[in-house]
Amino acid sequence: MSDALGPIRQLDAGELNVGYADLGPSDGPVVLLLHGWPYDIHSYADAAPRLTDAGYRVLVPHLRGYGSTRFLAADAAAGAPGTAPRASEGTVPRNGQQAVFALDAIALLDALGVTSAVVAGFDWGARTANILAALWPDRCRAHVAVSGYLIGSQQANAAPLPPAAELAWWYQFYFATPRGREGYDRYRAEFARLIWQTASPRWSFDDAVFDRSAAAFENPDHVDIVIDNYRWRLGLSRGDPRHDDLERRLAGRPPIAVPTITLEGDANGAPHPDAPAYRAMFTGPYEHRVVTGGVGHNLPQEAPAAFADAVIAADRAGQQAGWGPAVLPGIKPGALRDARPSTPPDAAADALADTAVDAPVDGSPALRSPAQSEVSRAR
Repeated sequence: MSDALGPIRQLDAGELNVGYADLGPSDGPVVLLLHGWPYDIHSYADAAPRLTDAGYRVLVPHLRGYGSTRFLAADAAAGAPGTAPRASEGTVPRNGQQAVFALDAIALLDALGVTSAVVAGFDWGARTANILAALWPDRCRAHVAVSGYLIGSQQANAAPLPPAAELAWWYQFYFATPRGREGYDRYRAEFARLIWQTASPRWSFDDAVFDRSAAAFENPDHVDIVIDNYRWRLGLSRGDPRHDDLERRLAGRPPIAVPTITLEGDANGAPHPDAPAYRAMFTGPYEHRVVTGGVGHNLPQEAPAAFADAVIAADRAGQQAGWGPAVLPGIKPGALRDARPSTPPDAAADALADTAVDAPVDGSPALRSPAQSEVSRAR
């Protein structure tokens, strides 16, 4: 087991005092790595050093409700399910709706003086990266998302799924009940271990790896954030009215023009869409990769080299397509035009094809053109 994240720093950003790892050269191009549930920053313990070795500055924050991240203000009682939180001066509701994680990420970048970053993640972190790329494309150098396009809405989630699909979301319905909240609070570690095992059935993690991450779930706001996140999806939590406009925009399924690589493990046991279902949501340079060898849901930790390679390849493709500031390692700043791309689809595909690697990494296929990649399936 490796833990190369180093000391955790603390910084006031927005509503939070954020605990985060800050690795690599301070003047390097920035990568923001976002974790999911029930995981923590150590999902990137092996991927982050690969990125710093390539010259990147890597930021890995604990999400709200995890690790050493804390709210700056006291809790505001949320009221009954389906009602607005009672906002009062000096209090902040423990809100877990999708938009707020993106706002937290923007606040952290602002507090650090970072104008743009490669945004990358899995699970909740992939959804947050999606939102950043969709609504704040000027802040994104490139975008890497495990399981593709995950932006949702309460309206879309109101539609029932076939029984087998609903079964996969059993914990979401469990969390909708008082018993579920109490059960998660009482059995946080046992719950997380079960999800790790079912979401990554071929990942042989040991107790030390699990315990390192499980410590992050002792955060005093963890249960409130997790329960609110899943209740919000079902329309059982109102969310913060201040974010209603953002949620309306997200409900419209905004496309993503930021240069993107999506990833999927060949043994992902968690609910996830098939790659062709979201292909049309990515309108800029794009590539989909399937990482083979029994890789499950926690792809950055299970296949760190494949994940880091995708981050570097997406960033290089974006620079070649003329997206954002050219500050790649070894490239003089300003050498490429600083503008959002007007690259036609064929040229965008060529930009990604030009970044092809010579051999698979961590069992992943060499980078292929979008036309070739679309025949792959996420499972």
